[in-house]
Amino acid sequence: MGTRTVLQHPDITRALTRIAHEILEANHGASDLVLLGIPTRGAVLAERLDRILSDIEPEWTSEPADASTPGPSHRVGTLDVTMHRDDLGHGIGRAPHRTTIPASGIDGRVVVLVDDVLYSGRTVRAALDALQGIGRPRAVRLAVLVDRGHRELPIRADHVGKNLPTASDERVTLRLTETDGTDEVVIEQSETQRDGGIA
Repeated sequence: MGTRTVLQHPDITRALTRIAHEILEANHGASDLVLLGIPTRGAVLAERLDRILSDIEPEWTSEPADASTPGPSHRVGTLDVTMHRDDLGHGIGRAPHRTTIPASGIDGRVVVLVDDVLYSGRTVRAALDALQGIGRPRAVRLAVLVDRGHRELPIRADHVGKNLPTASDERVTLRLTETDGTDEVVIEQSETQRDGGIA
């Protein structure tokens, strides 16, 4: 398979910084905002957004932190969607992750779901289902680092780091320093495409 790198560390940092500013602008500040990252890499991106928001918005850290709250801050958590996926019956094995919700909960808050690559939309649908068992947010928004198209459900991201048109048989992979030792987004091209064939 042919591989090409489309984003590197500086690009990812700029994209996340832009997303952080967009989130604050859309919400008219940090009031009632909560970030929930979808494991694995969406959770890492949520932690990075947390740090960026802490740097650019004093209100983000103005609420007293709860020492018992898991995760990097009182505004950030993780949302495991494993048991809500619609491919569980298709022999696709996925290891469950821990869901961690800020101590303040999500009722009446604006929840920003954070994921790495938006593709079919099925992971986000599973996340919306998972939220129903946790609380009732005032609004739910979606932030993704990469939107590669090919949606199968009527789901759209509110905040996108990079729109990346791809062929359906290409694979988009995000690697992050925290999980993979490097920051990059790569596209792996199928052998059929490299040979000039039609997939």
